[in-house]
Amino acid sequence: MRNFDYVTPTRLIFGEGVISELPAVMKPFGKRVLLTYGGGSIKRMGLYDKVKELLADFEIYELSGIQPNPKYDPSVLEGVKICKEQKIDVILAVGGGSVLDCSKAIAAGAKYEGEPWDLISGQVLAQDALPMVDILTLAATGSEYDCGGVISRTETNDKIGYMDPHLFPQASILDPTYTFTVPKKQTAAGCADAINHIMEQYFCEESSLLNDGMMEAAFKSLMVNGRKCIENPEDYTARAEMMLDCTLACNGIFSLGNSRSLWPCHGLEHALSAYYDITHGEGLAIITPRWMKHILNDHTVDRLAKYGVNVFGLDAAQDRYDIANQAIQATYDFFASLGIPMHLREVGIDDSRIDEMAHHVAELEGLDEAWAPLQEADIAAIFRASL
Repeated sequence: MRNFDYVTPTRLIFGEGVISELPAVMKPFGKRVLLTYGGGSIKRMGLYDKVKELLADFEIYELSGIQPNPKYDPSVLEGVKICKEQKIDVILAVGGGSVLDCSKAIAAGAKYEGEPWDLISGQVLAQDALPMVDILTLAATGSEYDCGGVISRTETNDKIGYMDPHLFPQASILDPTYTFTVPKKQTAAGCADAINHIMEQYFCEESSLLNDGMMEAAFKSLMVNGRKCIENPEDYTARAEMMLDCTLACNGIFSLGNSRSLWPCHGLEHALSAYYDITHGEGLAIITPRWMKHILNDHTVDRLAKYGVNVFGLDAAQDRYDIANQAIQATYDFFASLGIPMHLREVGIDDSRIDEMAHHVAELEGLDEAWAPLQEADIAAIFRASL
């Protein structure tokens, strides 16, 4: 087991009706609040009005219109501008992972005098950030319980994941009932995103029985409860368990002491959604089984076979390559069963920019050092297999 230094300072407030605690949660951070959110969903469900009612004694400024695959320009830059001009004390992010990721970038940028992209791209480490609280409305990314985010810069086709210990939310309010109205498409994509978060930690050189057991249980929980959430969107128990699965999936707790993973499927998908602005979870679902197939070899087969036996219940007495191939097919079939399109052409991506994207990934992501190394030609081959 490898050495590690682990801390998760975020306070999780979980369950139906816990939004009543919002004023007390916000009070220690100050009165001047930047409320960040996406489209109209929080208004349609009444959450916007509830927040305004609960925070009647606060000064609230707003940044709306944060998009999926949140954009550096305009959202991050506009948010930083508001924070500086209005002397914001605390950010309240209401929405899914995109709103939270964008708000983290704003929180750091508000305390930095240079170009905020310096922080996102890792050229400069943040020295401070505004505190952030969030109210989660979509189970998917786990951004409510980690210090990372992903931001897209449209003009350069960059989609960059960044992490900084200053960016843990101070508190996250998780009420599963706020996910009841999430469309089936986004529920499915959120489930796929969380499953891949776990896969990126599971497929590594060195792991432990403890970590493997936690991850294998989380895989099974997401597969069972993801289906239930799609079949009955108001199944509280399923929504609650899926929400907690997603929260833990990207927090790092499942891989303490493991050897590192370079998160190759995310590296590949970030190019797809940077170039074509597709739904992140759908892109991951399309890429993941093709990545598995491409990297299957004598070095990786035992790990893939273990995944097949312990997650899908495949017969361990079979040939290990047979088990691995069945596990790959079972992964594909599960994502397809959620209604996710399983080919890039179905989400508007053809072969015209594959080589360009592969070069972009190879230059930015360093996947030649991954558990299953990927060169530029490998990346292009996975993209083509996914068409």
